[in-house]
Amino acid sequence: MSEEPALIHPIVTDAQGRPLDVIQLRGLTADCIVGVYNRERVTPQPLRLDVALFLDARQAAVGGKLANTVHYGRLAGELRFLLDACRFELLESAAEAVCRYLLAPPTDAAPHARVRAATVRVTKPEALSGWAIPSLQMHRTSDEMVYRTEERPFGRVDVIHEGATYGVYRLRVDPGGVIPPRADGHTEGSELVLGAGMLLQGQGVGRGMAFQGPGVFTHRYGNPTGTEQTVVGVYRPRLVFSEGRGGEAVQPVDPGAQYYLPE
Repeated sequence: MSEEPALIHPIVTDAQGRPLDVIQLRGLTADCIVGVYNRERVTPQPLRLDVALFLDARQAAVGGKLANTVHYGRLAGELRFLLDACRFELLESAAEAVCRYLLAPPTDAAPHARVRAATVRVTKPEALSGWAIPSLQMHRTSDEMVYRTEERPFGRVDVIHEGATYGVYRLRVDPGGVIPPRADGHTEGSELVLGAGMLLQGQGVGRGMAFQGPGVFTHRYGNPTGTEQTVVGVYRPRLVFSEGRGGEAVQPVDPGAQYYLPE
């Protein structure tokens, strides 16, 4: 990783003309499906991600609260989840999806300082068998992002990014709300729980746990807490949200995977 060039990004200022602070995550690598060729749609390959987040860290510096900055440990897990779940075809799609995720407004389940701009670089180190190393870098600002929110009986769904064959969504569950089993069993899905206190099939599920496969559409999430909770969902094709029929048997929960480091 030492041979990777530094991430070059612009200087971004706030409304008063003061330079914003920058948090970088460099060298995040995941073996995932990425590419357009047949072999790339079958065999995982390394994808490297470098990001720079532009924000005002003054309140965090004075108050010492993570909610006033970005929890980069958890963010690294969330980005790795996106790389695993989305199975991007183009580097352009991967970089755009990551930018949109980084720049989305925070939720109650995962409070953090608002990220005002982001620089993202994605690299496929083995794509050309050593001939060269392709990468793509892009820079986006929060002002240029528009997010659609759809109201649902359990709360709301934020549409973070929709590609040609997939979509990235935040399912935000109100206190006391329930996401019922959904009638989209033909669709592939991956879901990541962001907050603490959620129930899955009536049992507690820890933050940072992810589940994937057609079985996620039989899951019933409940929020017994007094705070809105969030589940990040990646669905192929795009999500068409419809509730399942009543009386369905409760399906067992697979072990899942933990995307957050121990704290």
